[in-house]
Amino acid sequence: MRENGGVTSVTRRPGTPAALLPPRLIATDLDGTLLRDDKSVSQRTVAALGAAEEAGIEVFFVTGRPARWMDVVSDHVHGHGLAICGNGAAVVDLHGGPGAHRFVKVRELARENALDAVRLLREAAPGTVFAVEQTYGFYQEPEYPKLHMETPDTLAPAEKLLAPDAPGADEPVLKILAYHDRIAPDAFLTVARLAIGDRANVTRSSPSALLEISGPGVSKASTLALCCAERGISHEEVVAFGDMPNDVEMLTWAGRSYAMGNAHPDVIAAASGRTVANNEDGVAVVIERILAERR
Repeated sequence: MRENGGVTSVTRRPGTPAALLPPRLIATDLDGTLLRDDKSVSQRTVAALGAAEEAGIEVFFVTGRPARWMDVVSDHVHGHGLAICGNGAAVVDLHGGPGAHRFVKVRELARENALDAVRLLREAAPGTVFAVEQTYGFYQEPEYPKLHMETPDTLAPAEKLLAPDAPGADEPVLKILAYHDRIAPDAFLTVARLAIGDRANVTRSSPSALLEISGPGVSKASTLALCCAERGISHEEVVAFGDMPNDVEMLTWAGRSYAMGNAHPDVIAAASGRTVANNEDGVAVVIERILAERR
């Protein structure tokens, strides 16, 4: 289902005593957060996620990954089986397992907005190269480096990939990716946000100068807010975990939030708390503490 309407506010109301409310939902990023650096989920973390679900706390995986890369956690899906993918661009039902996922909600990047973003970023940062992420397809420019674990469906300039008659033109665009090999990652993010303005939402989750550009207002936070509103869950009842700039809005919105020990400085500033690094099972450490408090 494509959705382009208004979204639930992702602005946290000040002064809310979130710590007084028992959590009803855990929202966790994957790479650099729930997953160890080898992309595994530790047995301790598996046990903690299962215990949370048994205690009646829903778990949402909230990631920049596309749906087809969610096999890394497909064995750990409980209850509702939903995940937020593409930095909020899609809500996906993972119950079918790898390759059999179902898109429940799609918040696409309009092609005209994507073309504007490409044009403006080419002007602001010459040498930028692009890829296009759609619901099922992945397309890139010939100069775009092999940064992902798949072969692109088509090689062509971004302007052609986003044209009305482009391959996969009947599929929604979830986000475009922009890469620069000579600009520092945070500087590239700043340049892109200033250049693109409100035409799209720009963030990053990679240690390299790789930006992720989604529809206006589309973020992990805004889509998580929609999913929570559908369940009657307030932001005060959410505990969130993250490590990179694409997690900042979600961590700011959630009633309780934790930056990983390996987190970007902006994430540390945004979160209400800190935990140990992903390789030390930082998410599990907090979940175990929450469950102990409930008992």
